[in-house]
This record gives sequence, C-alpha cells and structure tokens, in this order.
Amino acid sequence: MAEPAPAPPHESAWLHVAGAAPYIDDLPERADCLHAAIAQASVAHGRLTKIDIAPALALPGVVAVMLAKDVPGINDCAPIVAGDPILAVDEIVYAGQAVAAVAATSLDAARRAASRIKIAIEPMPAIVTVDRALAVGSFLTPSQTMTKGDAADGLARAPRRLEGTLRLGGQDHFYLEGQVAMALPREGGDMLVLSSTQHPTEIQHLVAKALGRGFKDVVCEVRRMGGGFGGKETQAAQTACIAALLAWKTGRAVKLRLDRDVDMTLTGKRHDFRIDWQIGFDDAGRISAWSVDLAARGGCSVDLTDPVVDRAMFHADNAYYLEHARIAGHRCRTHTVSNTAFRGFGGPQGMCAIEYAIDEVARALGKDALDVRLANLYGHGSRDVTPYHQRIKDNILPELMRALETSSDYRNRRRAIAAWNAAHPWLKKGLALTPAKFGISFTNTFLNQAGALVHVYTDGTVQVSHGGTEMGQGLNTKIAQVVASAFALDFDRVKVTATVTDKVPNTSATAASAGTDLNGKAAADAADKIKRRLIAFGAEHFKVPPDRIRFTAQGIEVGTRRLTFAELVGQAYMARVQLWDSGFYATPEIHFDRERQRGNPFYYFAYGAACSEALIDVLTGESRILRADLLHDVGNSINPAIDLGQIEGGYIQGLGWLTAEELWWDPAGRLRTHAPSTYKIPTARDLPEDFRVAFWPEANHADTIHRSKAVGEPPLMLAISAWLAIKDAVAATAEHRLSPQLDAPATPERVLLAIEDLKRRAKLPAEARS
Repeated sequence: MAEPAPAPPHESAWLHVAGAAPYIDDLPERADCLHAAIAQASVAHGRLTKIDIAPALALPGVVAVMLAKDVPGINDCAPIVAGDPILAVDEIVYAGQAVAAVAATSLDAARRAASRIKIAIEPMPAIVTVDRALAVGSFLTPSQTMTKGDAADGLARAPRRLEGTLRLGGQDHFYLEGQVAMALPREGGDMLVLSSTQHPTEIQHLVAKALGRGFKDVVCEVRRMGGGFGGKETQAAQTACIAALLAWKTGRAVKLRLDRDVDMTLTGKRHDFRIDWQIGFDDAGRISAWSVDLAARGGCSVDLTDPVVDRAMFHADNAYYLEHARIAGHRCRTHTVSNTAFRGFGGPQGMCAIEYAIDEVARALGKDALDVRLANLYGHGSRDVTPYHQRIKDNILPELMRALETSSDYRNRRRAIAAWNAAHPWLKKGLALTPAKFGISFTNTFLNQAGALVHVYTDGTVQVSHGGTEMGQGLNTKIAQVVASAFALDFDRVKVTATVTDKVPNTSATAASAGTDLNGKAAADAADKIKRRLIAFGAEHFKVPPDRIRFTAQGIEVGTRRLTFAELVGQAYMARVQLWDSGFYATPEIHFDRERQRGNPFYYFAYGAACSEALIDVLTGESRILRADLLHDVGNSINPAIDLGQIEGGYIQGLGWLTAEELWWDPAGRLRTHAPSTYKIPTARDLPEDFRVAFWPEANHADTIHRSKAVGEPPLMLAISAWLAIKDAVAATAEHRLSPQLDAPATPERVLLAIEDLKRRAKLPAEARS
C-alpha cells in the first residue's frame, strides 16, 4: 500500500490558519451597503392571504421591503424544473419559506424589521413524511425502475429469501460559512454578485432572469467558500437572487448573510429515505435476486431530487454482481423544505440499502458478513455487468478488500472481540468491513464539460482561471499543480484566480467529485497549447528540432542551451507569440438512456473499503468508534496530503450522518433541530482513537488528469462500516442469535430501542422472532 508523498500545502492554508482568508462577510463594504434579512412562513402548508409590511417600514434604518409582486423578472430560482419561488406568491409549501425580504442600514435593523412583518396564512393539510406521501401518491416526478434479468422470478426460485424496511435520515450541510451573497449594482443596470456558491453560472443565470436581464448583464464571482458539501450547488441561488433584487430596488449594494437558524430552516438537506427491500440467496450467501424500492423525501419542489434518486438507484448494487435486479426510485413530494445535493448525492443511500441487506443475509446464515460480501463482489471478465448494463472494466475490490482484511487484522480481531464481549455484559464491541464502488461523472451527460484560461506573463509567472470553485477541498491547489507541472515550474510561480463568469462562461457546478477531473484537464489543455507555441518558437528561433526542447525543473533545455522559463517567454513575447490560451474538456465514453435505464453513465469508478470497530454502552445506547482502517483508491494522487484530508473528512462526515445528526420535524411540519443546540455534528472527540488511512497503489485506468481519481465524495461511504459495526455490537447483546433492526442515524435512543427490541423478540417463540 502506497503511503502519501510530500506535496505542496493547500494554496490558502496559511491564510486559513491565520484567520486571514477573506470570505464574503469579511470583505470591505461600500459606504452605501445595505444589509438584508428574510421574513419566513411559520406553517408547512397554507394559503397566503395577507402580508403587512407597514410595521417593518416604520422602523428606523429600513430602506426597502421586497415582495414577490415587486420582482421585475421571473420569480423563480429553481435549477431545472420551475417551482422554487424566490419569494412566496399565494401558497406556502413549507415552514420556513421566504415570504418577504428587508434591506436596512444595519443587519440588526434588517432582522428586526423582518420579524415585524405580519404574515397571514390560512392553514391547509400538510404531507410531512415519506410514508404519508407514498400512501396518498404524492410525487414530484414519475417513479423510475431499473431492471436486469427477472427479479420476481429470481426471488421465487431462491432457496432463501429475506425482506425488510430500512429508514435513513437526512443531514444538514452545516458548512462553517453559511449562505451569503453581496450584490453590487453597476452602470447601465448591470449587477455583480459575490456569492458563496458551487455553481457561479447558475447564479448568473437565475439572477439575470429575476432582474429581467440578459446573462451578459450579470457577473458572478467566487473566490472561496467556507464549505459547501452540495448545499451551495443550487441552494445559494435564493440568497443571491434576494440580494440582487434588493440591490436593484434600492440602487445600493446589498449583503444578505443568513444566520444558522434561518439557514437550516430555509435550505434543503440530504434526502432521507424509506427503503423496502427483498433479497434472494443460497446457503452459501450468494445473491440470486435483489428487489428494492428507494423512496426519498424530495420536499416541496423538484430541485435536484430526480438526479439524486437516480444516483441512489445506480448505487443500489454497490460492489456486488446481481444477476436479477429490480431497483425502483420514488420522488416523494412533501410540505417540507426542498431537499438537495449532499456529498454522495444519493449514492450513500443506495449503498446502505444493499449493505444492510447483506448484513441480514450473513446473520440469517450464521456467517461472517465479510465472507458474504467477498462471495458477491463483481468479478474480472465475468459477473461484471451492473443493473444499468454498464460493464465494469476497472474492478480492484477483490484485491483491495483482501489487502484490508490482512492489514486490519480482521480475523484475529473478530475472535478477540467475541471473547471480549463474553466477558463484558454492559459494554459490547462490534466489527464490520464494507466496500464502496462510486461512479464518477455527472449522470446528466452534458454537464461533463469544463473550460479554463491560462495567462503566461513575461516575468515567467502564470495565472489560471477555471470554471470550478474552491470550497476548502483543494481544487485550486491541484489546478495550480497541474499547470506548474505542464511548464515544469515551481508551485509558487502559478496563481489560480477567483472563479468569475466573465472569464470562463457556461460552467458546470463543482460537484459529482469531478472538479479536478474536468477543470484539471481543461487547464492542462490551455497550458499545452501555449507550451506547443513556445516549443515551435524555440525551434525556429534557435534553429533546433522541436524534440530537442525540453521543459525541466532546472530550466528549458534548447539543444545545448539552457534558458529560464522567463527568458524563453520574454523572447517569445518580443517575437509576438501568443502567451495565453483557453482550454476545454468534455468527458468521453459516457452516455445514458434514462427511458431504458441503460448506458455508461460513469467514466470510471472510485473504490475503497473500511474496517470499523465500535463500542456501545448497553445501558445508555452511547457509541463510539475505537478504530478505523481505511484503504482508498485515489489513482495517481496529484496531492496526497489533500487527498488524505478528504478521505479522513469524508469518513467523519459519513459517521455523523449515520450515527449522530438527526433532523426532526414535528407533526405540523416544522423543523425543530435547527441549531447546534439540537443538531449534533461530529467533533474532534468523535474521531476514532486509532485512525489509519492508506492509499491503494494503482493508477487510474481511465485517461484522467495525471491518472488521478476523484476523492471528494467516495470516502463518505466508508462510514457505512461504522454504522454496521454498531449494529454488530447491538447484536452481541443477544449473543448474535437475532439480527437487530437499526435505522440511521444510530443515535443512543435508536441503539437502546434496538437492544430492547432484541430482548422482546428473544422471549417470543422461535418462529415469531424475525
């Protein structure tokens, strides 16, 4: 296993640790800058009958109030399918929905004014849960079904069958920097929007539509975000649109920064799922048929629910060959905030479904779950076609999982834990080793494109602009490394600028773990064009063959001469050689027919596996992870230090989702966990005491930038091992005679309920215990 090698630090690392990295709320404000706040609805569903803004306008410092009727253009900030009003019109569809916005001379005045706006709503029946939506047939878009073979016949013929229902909770993004935007009017009605967004082009387009202007009239700029995790892919648009509308109305700069409570009640989360599954298998644990219904709470509008549920369907096989499969995805409409992208984008929920079912198979057979997993993995050259009929050509999981089994000392630890549990009645340990296979590419094929702009200056320094956004994940650092490598320059000779829509247009969101894949290739394309020009100039100027010109760390070798990069560039400039260029990249070999649910939606797969050891307190239900061994596939890592951080951070964020972070709506549809006092994210104390991470030593088979692999999302799924290790510890309370039902998040309450359920079932006759 390869250990991470030395690499340049994150390009803003010293700014981060010094508190000197400027985010939007830190930027100097224009003298005329106003501050904005939002008035929200307090009921989940109802008819908006009256809005009284007079009490707000009467307060000192209040300059303007914006309502839906004041919007000069289109009052909608939906990314794909219309239905996300910037400000409510006549129907309230979730508690927390924006109804009005205030601009005032101070943030305190704006928030006070927003709280004074009187909103009259005639309540209507609300659908809050997935169960209720399924019962009444409330869906955002039609359900989709993916099939391979004949799942019904496979289940009927299977020697053994199991079925069950699993519930997975949602997750708030809880980025350190909340939603924020600053809108600055320009001459002629143009607008500059500084936005904390993963998708500057979408902000540009939606703000332009709201203002009734062309895309050419709006520029969106993003220097950095204080975290995104998918929550700023589409959800940043409403904040940006409101700031821009108030700036248009007042003619003054406007900044809108949401506080945490407003952020959590206004914006979407990871989708929670109800999963109904059936699995057929033989006495060896080999799966013969798999049927699953994945029902997601989409919320009040489509947003990204369609592609999220699609990706859940794509990953409902995880790492396992399924001869007969039926995978259905349901997009439930509820009167709750519209759920959205979150790291993994539905993939984790699909993986959880089959990993949970395999754990149940193993317990039913009295086998180690690892052996059942190994028996069902995709193969090499056979047993290699997915339920969406893509052939897997790069499968490394059999070797990777065996390597982790050895390096984690899985078998010996399994025996040691059994002995430990026998001696400890009030504390129990559990162990689980699970794989992850995550498809890399946007599943909507046209989004797999990127552009970049590279400027070489006559002093030999280089500036790069690209369409991706930096949210702390190190994208700009990797892009700078790619360009520095192309010209054989030191890292500090290259600077990556803010992402601005007037430099690189028509960009895709920085999402789907494809930021480096797409923008790295585009930047390399631009750099290569300039490099070819410099080689052609050098060959003509110095009368040497082009193959005698080499870019090296020691300088540019031109035949027997050696020049610095700056010297070659300076001479090329004097000869009127173009020293800038644009680059473009479109991912090849991908296609998908959604109607037939067939195709090759992914350019390649990223793989990994984790072995987690958990400890639970039988009396309180509290749990912690004692040790985690992660072995992850990053290809040829461009920056091992950054990739290591992504793996560790992804695992911990997944751990939070599956064990601690609980979103709770009351029966009236109001979110009650909307602050750190009630919503618990992992802290440093939740890290495993023994945390081991290693890289799998193999380059990407696909022609990616430097043969690297995406690493943003895939590590999150490694935390499934922690959840199932807790389940294994719960099973130990009944000496593994029964299998516990453990939904996620596995909070102390759920762990205690699972233990109590085992006690109850243990008293029943054998035939009634399942």
